[in-house]
Amino acid sequence: MSSDLVWFKSSHSGGEGGNCVEVAEVVDTVLVRDSKDKSGPKLAFSPNAWRSFVEFARSVR
Repeated sequence: MSSDLVWFKSSHSGGEGGNCVEVAEVVDTVLVRDSKDKSGPKLAFSPNAWRSFVEFARSVR
């Protein structure tokens, strides 16, 4: 499954490494992974939970 996914890197990720996340969307699920560990664990969120997180993160920066 993971090889068929299209992953998008955070627009806030820099080019010099560091703390970067990537996100992929599947039916009714948003997956999040560490961009430096592509074969590592992935977190799964409902689209509503992910949207709430993103809205919160935007409000506190």
